[in-house]
Amino acid sequence: MFLKEAEETEQMQELEYMGGIALTQLGPQDGGNFEHHWSGDYLQAHVLSDVGKKRAHNEDTCLICAPEEASLARDRGVLFAVADGMGGASGGEFASRLALEVVADEYYTGPYHNIPARLQDAFEQANRRVYEESEINPKYYGMGTTVSAVVIVGNCVYIAQVGDSRVYISRGKGNLLQVTDDHSLVAEQVRNGYLTEEEARGHTLKNLITRAVGIKEALKVDLFTFRIKPNDTLLVCSDGLSNMVDDETIRRGTEYDSLQGAARVLVGRALENGGTDNVSVILVRVTGVPPRVPCDEGAREVVVGQSGILGKLRRIVS
Repeated sequence: MFLKEAEETEQMQELEYMGGIALTQLGPQDGGNFEHHWSGDYLQAHVLSDVGKKRAHNEDTCLICAPEEASLARDRGVLFAVADGMGGASGGEFASRLALEVVADEYYTGPYHNIPARLQDAFEQANRRVYEESEINPKYYGMGTTVSAVVIVGNCVYIAQVGDSRVYISRGKGNLLQVTDDHSLVAEQVRNGYLTEEEARGHTLKNLITRAVGIKEALKVDLFTFRIKPNDTLLVCSDGLSNMVDDETIRRGTEYDSLQGAARVLVGRALENGGTDNVSVILVRVTGVPPRVPCDEGAREVVVGQSGILGKLRRIVS
């Protein structure tokens, strides 16, 4: 059993209510394991995070934000995010938690923009807050965090990402697409043709990231958008999963009927393969027919449904 017996029960913390927005940060405050299930009108999600086999502390943070006010839910949707902190047990956990709290606050309460611009602003504010904390508090000096956030509004998906936490979409049998690009030295060498994917998987520098929230005053954010369909499954995960489990295993895991079963299988595979890092996953499935809405401009449009060589070609061109 990969969840420690003392922490098997569902744990969650209500951060606060802001004008009808239920901001729910999942996970204990002591850096352990956590698990939670959420259901909406046409979406379901399951969150699971495990400290792993080699680390004493969980520096990942996962977040679901579901507005209760109908107009806010319609206009700004539901937010799912994973952050993987760095900077030691205290700094990493603090950075990942602070970043997601700021992203959620700014996204839902900040000035009106279209959704990609709003996500950009939210990430920039999170970057500023984490950077300032690391500058004024010696305990947190040098801390930072990856952040991958998914917003679903009707049938439109928007993704904002910094670092190497990933977002995948699974559509139909045998079709898994990694939407995000890892911001790491090794990933850049793969994209430029200097390393193969197999060489990258065992590379000693695979954890050296080139972008993170909070490590510099300026931040570049990748923004993506596409439309979802019934039965699509989205996966947001930290590199504790993607570094330990190959894409074929991830694809099979996302096809489980039960999201809880899928999450436990994926995290379990990472632990079986060594569990050298914290492992966090959020699985989101489209269980009904989402309302059709116009998608806002300002993000890179992703073509979903191209697996194999076509999918790889799309990523090389982009």
